[in-house]
Amino acid sequence: MKGDKGYQGGNNITTPHKKKKKQELSEQELAENKALSSKRIFVENLIRAIKIFQVASQRFRLNSDVYNEIILTVFGLVRLRIGALAL
Repeated sequence: MKGDKGYQGGNNITTPHKKKKKQELSEQELAENKALSSKRIFVENLIRAIKIFQVASQRFRLNSDVYNEIILTVFGLVRLRIGALAL
């Protein structure tokens, strides 16, 4: 799993390196932080794309069977949009 600095100390979570007091990060640590953030930004952008559809970010008040169909449609639209952006 990947996480930001808020998840430090958890098992199985990769977090960025922190700068120690009065010390700088090494070039390798900076490169690892950059690689981690570039992977995380893709996921954050996917979450943003899904939340654009209000049904995914607000409380759903209808039947749960309808919700499953709607959320799968939202995911399909996001995948379609990502495919269009990648071309």
